[in-house]
Amino acid sequence: MAGTSSGIVAGLTAAAVGTVGFLAYQASATVPPGLGGKSGASASPSAVVSKAPRDRGNPGALPTGSGKGERVVYSVDDDRVWLVDARDRVQRGFGVHPGSVDPPVGLYWVTSRSNTATGTDGAPIEHVVRFTSVDGVAIGFSAAVGTGSDTAMTDVKTGGIRERREDGDAMWRFATIGVPVVVIR
Repeated sequence: MAGTSSGIVAGLTAAAVGTVGFLAYQASATVPPGLGGKSGASASPSAVVSKAPRDRGNPGALPTGSGKGERVVYSVDDDRVWLVDARDRVQRGFGVHPGSVDPPVGLYWVTSRSNTATGTDGAPIEHVVRFTSVDGVAIGFSAAVGTGSDTAMTDVKTGGIRERREDGDAMWRFATIGVPVVVIR
């Protein structure tokens, strides 16, 4: 019996390692040009990309060069987010109110989510979708409960990128664990 159990565990471990390797290859094959920096929950991407090209006739349009496939695109300069499906179609685009700490330009993945929490500014928040941290400050999207996206920020460093509640609902449904988040200028 013990030999059978260890064989099953070894087989499951080999399958898991193979799956992770395949997913890592697949993720690296879809990295947009210039965004090949370090990624992860506390990464500091070394690649710095100039401001992504914009459609002057449609300022709310998804910037070119923001990647391929399913992803969340966040423009630090424009304070705007796009939820993009696997066929590169924008499912939703909306403005946001960033905290006092911006994430570096780069490619990340959703690493954790919380249905409700308290923001570092003390405001009750919901639908928290985190994707990185900068100097110990968690960076993620959230909606303030009861006050929309406008909250009084304090002197505390905040990494919350605040959305209106309806946009936070859409982000919550879209950005599950492992979904790529592309941060552009």
